This record gives sequence, C-alpha cells and structure tokens, in this order.
Amino acid sequence: MIPRYTRPEIGQIWSDEHRLRVMLDVELLVLEAQAKLGIVPQAAVAAIRKATDVNVASVQQKEAKTKHDVIAFIEHIEDQVGPYGRYLHFGLTSSDVLDTSFAVLIDQATVILRKDLQDLVDTVAEQAKKHKHTLTIGRTHGVHAEPTSFGLKLAVYYDELKRQQVRLGQVHDEIRVGKISGAVGTFANVDPRIEKEVCRKLGLKPAPISTQIIQRDSHAAYMSALALIGSTLDKLATEIRHLQRTEVREAEEPFGKGQKGSSAMPHKKNPITCERISGLARLLRGHAVAAMENVPLWHERDISHSSVERIIFPDATIALDHMLVSMTEVIRGLVVHTDRMRANLDSTHGVVFSGQVLLALMSKGLSRTEAYELVQRCALAAWRDGQTLEHALMADKDMRKHLSMEALKKCVDPQIHLKHVDAIFRRVGLGE
Repeated sequence: MIPRYTRPEIGQIWSDEHRLRVMLDVELLVLEAQAKLGIVPQAAVAAIRKATDVNVASVQQKEAKTKHDVIAFIEHIEDQVGPYGRYLHFGLTSSDVLDTSFAVLIDQATVILRKDLQDLVDTVAEQAKKHKHTLTIGRTHGVHAEPTSFGLKLAVYYDELKRQQVRLGQVHDEIRVGKISGAVGTFANVDPRIEKEVCRKLGLKPAPISTQIIQRDSHAAYMSALALIGSTLDKLATEIRHLQRTEVREAEEPFGKGQKGSSAMPHKKNPITCERISGLARLLRGHAVAAMENVPLWHERDISHSSVERIIFPDATIALDHMLVSMTEVIRGLVVHTDRMRANLDSTHGVVFSGQVLLALMSKGLSRTEAYELVQRCALAAWRDGQTLEHALMADKDMRKHLSMEALKKCVDPQIHLKHVDAIFRRVGLGE
C-alpha cells in the first residue's frame, strides 16, 4: 500500500525488517524445540540466538543471486553463526517458515483491525443514541417514503457493523494457524511435537493437516471478510455522500480549519473522505476475488499464490485500517443539519403520510383498492396544487365521510413513526 494510506503501526507489521524478524523467530523456536528433543545440540540454539541479526539489504542482495527468498535468508543467518549454521532450518521446507510467519503477521494486523472496528462501532452507537428521535425522511428508490429518525438510520449501521465484528473474529481464529510439517506435510523429517510447541509459543494452532502449505481457503475467507467490512463502510460512506449533496444537505463529513475543497471554487466542501473510503472498498473486493483464485493450487503446492499474497494482504489490511479510522473520524465529527432534515421532510407537503391515511380508511371498512384510490387522488391534488396533504384530505368530501378532522390530523403526525424507536434500539443492543 502506498504511504498515503499507510498508518505507521500497521505499516510496520508488513515491513521487510519485521517480516524477516518473525521468520527468524520461527526458525529459533524450531531450533529450541528440536534441542529439547535432542535432535540438535543445545549449544547451537544459544550460539545462533546470540549471533543472529537481520539485515534487509544483505538478504535482498543474496536473493538477487539465489532467486529464492528463504534460501537468501538462511544463508544470511548462516554467515553470522559459523558451523552451527548447519542446524538452522534442519528438516524444514521453506513454507514451514513462510506460512507460519505469515500467520503471525496476519494475526498482528488483525488485532489492530479489530480495535479499529470496535472504535467505529462505539462511535456509531454514540451518534445513534444522540439522534434517536431526530426526525428525517426515509427514502426508497431515492424517493421520499415515510418518516424515520436519523438515529434509526445509524442504528442499522451499528447492527451491521456488529455482524462484521463477529465475522472478523471468526476468520481471525481460522487464519491463526501454523504448520511445521515438512516438504509435503508428512512430517517425514520433522517431529509433530515440534509443530505443536512452535505454534503454541507463537499463539497459533497447528494445522490439523497440511501439504507443503496451509490450504488457502482460509485465506480466501479472511480476505472476503475484509471485503465485506469494506462494503459496509462503502455503504455508510455512500449514504453520507448523498446526504451532503447541496440539494439534500442533511449531514456532512467534518471540514477542518484551513481545509480547501477545490482549487477553482473556494465555496466547495466535498465529501472527499467518504469518496476515498468508497474507492478503497472497491480495492478490497478485488483482493477478495484474487484470494479465491489462490485456492486451487497444483497438487501439494505451487507458488502462484505467493506473488498475489505479497500484495493483497499488506494492501488489504493497511487499506482497511485507514478506512476504519477515517470513518470513525467522519462519524465522530459528523455535522448533522436537523433543520434541513425537517425541511426536506416537509417539502413534499405531507404526502409521505399517505400510508397512514390508507390504513385508517381500511380500518373503517373500505377495501384496499377503494382506500388507495381515494388517498392517491388527494395526494396527487396536494402535489399538483402545492397544498398540504392535510388540507387536501379535509377538502375532499368523500374523505370526510369516513374520517373526522381529528382522525386525519393523527394520520399526518410524524411522531407516530417514532413510537417504537426505543424498542428497536433495545433489540439491537442500544437500549439504556
């Protein structure tokens, strides 16, 4: 991921230096486990642990010659430890180290992502509670439907983000798997007890069975979960982008002091953060497809997945970290124009209450068709003449045969649409 979208904490996890150090940790833990079983001398462990250091430039120089990253890494370590170097990587295959260290890196990145996601969930919950009874218009097909509350709109995202937390937790557990099982996973040259011990110390679970690699369906599931989270952020960003449109102007992302919206038009305040989130979500969805393509490898392994994963896992985790933190900042600083919400709700002269009138007429014995035609006639008259639906209803003699003025006034009271807000909030876990 380019530096523009890389926060230091998660970017460091995917740095070459950190990646090589985690690989060294795996090698040393294997050595310790082998020494405990008497496979290698204890002196070798002490000598290698004391002498080894990681120099990225040196490893890269060797890799330019060997065309093999793990061999270059092993040779770099061997150069530092002398004769004891022959015990390093004893009985292992490259993927024992690569896949196990990869799991550690994914685990470390996911810890950050789960914290980011929790911060966003908490921030959305706070704003939802604040605007629990803030009236606004609900829209279907982009057209005014019936009143709702801005808090309810946010509560929908809160509930969805909670589901994403569950998904991320599930794939985090699934991906936290290592393997130290040898060339094709048969443990021919490495004791299974070594795998168990190394994984335990790294906070991983041993893969129940592996070939030369850990199977990539888990990696595809993980990447799909990240893409799903990104899609929820995209959905929320798209909502805010719509609400910030000049014609709507019900809410807008924060605009800082000294911020500029356009090089040509000084009046502009654009939803650039939300647009960036929507753009990066497309990247995540593409990476999910690439991860699925990595599942069908040849026989016990090939390396067609390797080049893909070197790009998509750092990219996806770094991008999602940026997206989550950015969205949290947007929601925390969201500018909500309650006056515009009410003005937009009232802009259609009350025709959005037609459903209530329809139900009231049906409760008086009219068929749905009869009631619908009567209400539609009044609603269209209100639209045509620029009068309120309430006025059109009261002026219609057929309407007055069935509903009193008091009953009609109740139908056009927007508060009726908020009568179950508290109950809904309790259902999604936002109750007091």
